[in-house]
Amino acid sequence: MTETTPQAREPLSPRRRVLDVVQGLFLGAVVGVICGCAAAAFLWSLDQATSFRTGHELIVYALPLAGLAMGAFYERFGMGIKAGNNLIIDTIHDEGPELPLRMAPMVLVGTVVTHLFGGPAGREGTAVQMGASLTDWLSHRLRVSRSVRRQLFAAGVAGGFGAVFGTPVAGAVFGLEFVVLGSIEYHAIVPALTASIVGDMTTRAWGIVHTQYPAAPSLALSPLVLLKWVVFAVAAAMVAAAFIELTHFIRKFGEDHVPRLPIRMLLGGIAVVLLWKIVGTSDYLGLGIPMIVRALHDPTFPVYAFALKLVFTAIILGAGYIGGEVTPLFFIGAALGNVLARALDIPIELGAGVGLAAVFAAASNTPLALSIMAVELLGAGVFPHVMIVAVLAYVIKGKRSIYAAQRMRTRNTNAPAR
Repeated sequence: MTETTPQAREPLSPRRRVLDVVQGLFLGAVVGVICGCAAAAFLWSLDQATSFRTGHELIVYALPLAGLAMGAFYERFGMGIKAGNNLIIDTIHDEGPELPLRMAPMVLVGTVVTHLFGGPAGREGTAVQMGASLTDWLSHRLRVSRSVRRQLFAAGVAGGFGAVFGTPVAGAVFGLEFVVLGSIEYHAIVPALTASIVGDMTTRAWGIVHTQYPAAPSLALSPLVLLKWVVFAVAAAMVAAAFIELTHFIRKFGEDHVPRLPIRMLLGGIAVVLLWKIVGTSDYLGLGIPMIVRALHDPTFPVYAFALKLVFTAIILGAGYIGGEVTPLFFIGAALGNVLARALDIPIELGAGVGLAAVFAAASNTPLALSIMAVELLGAGVFPHVMIVAVLAYVIKGKRSIYAAQRMRTRNTNAPAR
């Protein structure tokens, strides 16, 4: 395998640097508009699907049949894109062929169908895959160099992530951080930041309104508070690891014992419907945003909620349904944080907010992006607490990731993060 260590380059002249910045701004803005429009269409469709489901909950019983149909369709037309975010990471590292343009509409429709029938998945994976596939189509039409193509990949990921969550700075850093474990792709910072900001502005211009979260209160650091955050980080790392391992186990077990994707999705849908009836509530279906908001202030929040959402989501994603991991992991982290905050005598708003970011930071190996995201969502009061917990949870959890294709930057290897 080729090394991920950048090759030594000749110093660029001032003129060349200016031209590179101008190019990055222009291409980043174009990517941002594309990603913003795609994210707006996606978020609007998702809202419509969620509203319909909450008003007609009997439709959840059809989740297994929807999975059967969707699996048959993907088995026929979508096997080339089934790796999702991992396909994007591999393409970036290996300079693979152009991503299929059909990835964008297929993941959009697939995710909307998943949520229409109550599938407890997320939305970030869809936004990232849409942004990357549309951007790679643009890269090939413009015949850009390999290095510029790599920069535009980061911009597409950043634009999709920033637009779908309304967090442009975190979106930019996520686009730079999630590809290579332990490194940030600074060479792509101009187009990535531009794409994320323009993508967010474009999505808002279409009338999309993002969820508003309560501001986290300030809390002075002290030796006791730091000790509490260490306990918090250990718990976040363990929960992130549990989510990764359970999701990967279900996926591998299904692929080993049930070769046909439609049947795996049918069985996964049946399992989720049975759990839904056993639990007796719809709180763990779909994105679960109302429960995330509730976790940020409710002292009576169920202590087992994080575990239930973890199981629901691991089953649906492991079975092959289309969707992301971020929002479910926000749910899991906020629910865990609520419980830990009450046990450790930390303000609930702060504990749940830190948990929201730290669990996903550990699961995705992106502690910097998620720390910034927490500040964008919850205000400056969450900092530096979220940074402390996110970094510790990331280190404690180890290299295993929800994105199996992530690779470490080393001198001698391009090995995936395992």
